[in-house]
Amino acid sequence: MLYGANGYAGELIAREARKRGLEPVLAGRNLTAVKPLAEDLGLDYRIFDLCDADARLSGVDVVLHCAGPFSVTAPPPMIDACVRTRTHYLDITGEMDVCAYAREIDGQARAAGVVVCPGVGFDVIPTDCLAAALHRAMPEATHLRLGFDLPLALSPGTAKTILDGMAAGGRVRIDGQIIPTRLGGRTARIDFGNGTKPALGFPAADLHSAHHSTAIPNIEVYLPMPSSLIRSTRISRRFTGLLARPRVRAAAHKLIDKTVKGPDVNQRATSSAHVWGETTDPAGRRATARITTANPYRLTIDGALTAVTDLLAATAPRLGAHTPATLFGADLITRLPGSGPLTISPTEGTLT
Repeated sequence: MLYGANGYAGELIAREARKRGLEPVLAGRNLTAVKPLAEDLGLDYRIFDLCDADARLSGVDVVLHCAGPFSVTAPPPMIDACVRTRTHYLDITGEMDVCAYAREIDGQARAAGVVVCPGVGFDVIPTDCLAAALHRAMPEATHLRLGFDLPLALSPGTAKTILDGMAAGGRVRIDGQIIPTRLGGRTARIDFGNGTKPALGFPAADLHSAHHSTAIPNIEVYLPMPSSLIRSTRISRRFTGLLARPRVRAAAHKLIDKTVKGPDVNQRATSSAHVWGETTDPAGRRATARITTANPYRLTIDGALTAVTDLLAATAPRLGAHTPATLFGADLITRLPGSGPLTISPTEGTLT
């Protein structure tokens, strides 16, 4: 089942699934949006609110959840419904609270005999695979920094995720714990793979997913941002409390829905993203990993469908809560079209 099939990413995934001969049940809350898409693709559909999900998951082996904001729709409504009905759960979230919740219910998922794996899109496949590969190269690493440089064209869902992340303020992982920080308080200059740029710390899902995959206790995530915007972000920190108010954020989400349309087919075919990671060990040695990927939405399509088909084909899947790297391996990213190679090199000294 593909829930949220009428969203930007959901529809792209549904259309590609049909091209590949897959026949997902399309689902969502909006009959007028889901039904025409299902009829156009010749697929079955189900219309339901998440509070009624249990009864609607009958006969479903895997749910691919694409309806954001995931911090509202995934934990607990859809994830819990999947665990109760013994249905495997995947989603394309980039929200850290969803990854945190999945890890919290690991025991319940194992007991139910299901897999719960958030983040099988651009968030968080590339960064998660880089983190796992870096940890494999430097298993004694104590610090991990990750980042990604995206094309400018964003979907409504991605724009909302970034907005909500900024509204929540900065966060990092220090000594294994998530610590709030000032928005704009952490900056760096990073070569993501296309030249050195100023970058701003961002509370991405990797603060949970990369810790799950590597157990590295200190993690930061960065997005490139012009210095002028970094200064503006510092100035605007006083407004994050206002943005965190439900009514204000809801209004901002509506504005995004009206004004943000997402990249067109040409932009998805011709643009790419650059992903970077760096580990440091107690001796101060560093290793750097980079990979150039397909456009984030192209990668999300391929990543999500690869995850679905791999999970359906597995005779004995690893049960419980997972990240893409722990479930499918650190090489998942290099299996996806338009992504690779993944390179790791020592930055100071030598790797051990």
